[in-house]
Amino acid sequence: MKPEPMESHDSSQRLSRRSVFKWFAVAAAAAQAGEFATPGLTAPAPAAKGYGTDPVVAGYYKPGDFWPLTLTAPQRETVKALADVILPADKFGPAASELRVPDYIDEWVSAPYDVQRKDRDLVIDGLKWLEDESRKRFKKKFAALDGKQQKAICDDICFAKEAKQPFRKAANFFQKFRSLAASAYYGTEEGWKAIGYEGNVPLQSFDGPPAEVLKLLGVEQTVK
Repeated sequence: MKPEPMESHDSSQRLSRRSVFKWFAVAAAAAQAGEFATPGLTAPAPAAKGYGTDPVVAGYYKPGDFWPLTLTAPQRETVKALADVILPADKFGPAASELRVPDYIDEWVSAPYDVQRKDRDLVIDGLKWLEDESRKRFKKKFAALDGKQQKAICDDICFAKEAKQPFRKAANFFQKFRSLAASAYYGTEEGWKAIGYEGNVPLQSFDGPPAEVLKLLGVEQTVK
């Protein structure tokens, strides 16, 4: 299903429920990360009913109509900086923040469902670790670091299986955050263009698999 183009409205507004619902469907297949949350550090998830069995996804809604957003302004700043480290602007497409990936992550960790509640603790505790580590190493918040400093921290947590013992929990957070960011980014038309995906485009004709593919597989085209 082709996602709608991202609406270009002020960032203080909510995303449309249609866009959020489709984004959630895309992200449902994202890989699950290990535990990171430390009991007692994260406030209980806000109570909310969610979409229900028959979601009304058309139109725009005020914050709290479905669930209150979780991330604070400082946390959103950290999310924006980290998302842009993972998916920066380049010749293939815009930065993650330009495609409102931070908005998506805020929606995801605020949703009142079991998977999202679990991810909420993982992400919020991970953001706290990132800020603590940034100030420990460079005496600045993560968003204020230069690219080299941000990369130095991310390099220690970017591969969960290879992370050293002190960074393993943070690496689980990074793995989940990267998965969420990529799910959001590549669920947009701009993200599709970045990887050369055209979507469901009807063919005028189909002449069968390319000859080089048939040769590689050792089979012969028999249907004309």
